[in-house]
Amino acid sequence: MARSSSGLVAGLTAAALAVVGFLAYQAQANVPDSLDASKRPQAVPSAKASGGPEEKAKDPLAVPADSGTGERVVYRLGDRRVWLVGEEGKPRTFEVMPSTVNPRPGSYAVTSRSGKVAGSDGVPIEHVVRFAVVDRVAIGFSAAVDGSMAGPDPSKKTGGVRMTRADGDAMWKFATIGSKVVVVP
Repeated sequence: MARSSSGLVAGLTAAALAVVGFLAYQAQANVPDSLDASKRPQAVPSAKASGGPEEKAKDPLAVPADSGTGERVVYRLGDRRVWLVGEEGKPRTFEVMPSTVNPRPGSYAVTSRSGKVAGSDGVPIEHVVRFAVVDRVAIGFSAAVDGSMAGPDPSKKTGGVRMTRADGDAMWKFATIGSKVVVVP
C-alpha cells in the first residue's frame, strides 16, 4: 500500500506543478503593457555614449527654466516648492504647503503684505505676502505663528501658501510690494 500512495503523491505533485506553471504562463501573457518589463521601451544610450554633447541631469532643486529671468519669487505648483531668486548668488529654495485655491500659472506682483493676522482658516499667521486673487480668494505666502504646516481643510476655500517660520522670514525680507512672483505648473 505504501508503494501506491507514494506514486499517488508523486502524481498529484506533478499535476499541481503543471497547473501552477500553466497559471504562471497565463498571468505573464496577460500583464498590461505598462507593467511588463519586456515591453517597456529600453533606455536610450546617453548622448555621451553616442558621441554627442553630454546632457546635464536635471537638478530637482534648480530654479525652473520656464520661470523667466531676474529677481523674482518662483512658485512651482507641482513640486510644492518656492525659490527666492536674487540678483546674485545661489537662490534659496524650500517646500511649501499649498492652499485649496491655487493661482494660475503666470507672472504676478506682490500687492500687499501684513505682519501678523488671522489666516482664512483661523490660524494666526505672520509675514503674509499677497500676490493674486482667484475666485475672490486672496492668494499669498505666509507662516503659521505656531510653525505648523498642516494641509488645509479641503472643504474651505483658502489662499494661504504655508511655509516654515524661517522661510517666512526670508520671504518677508525678499518680497516687498511690487516684487515679481512667477507661478509655474
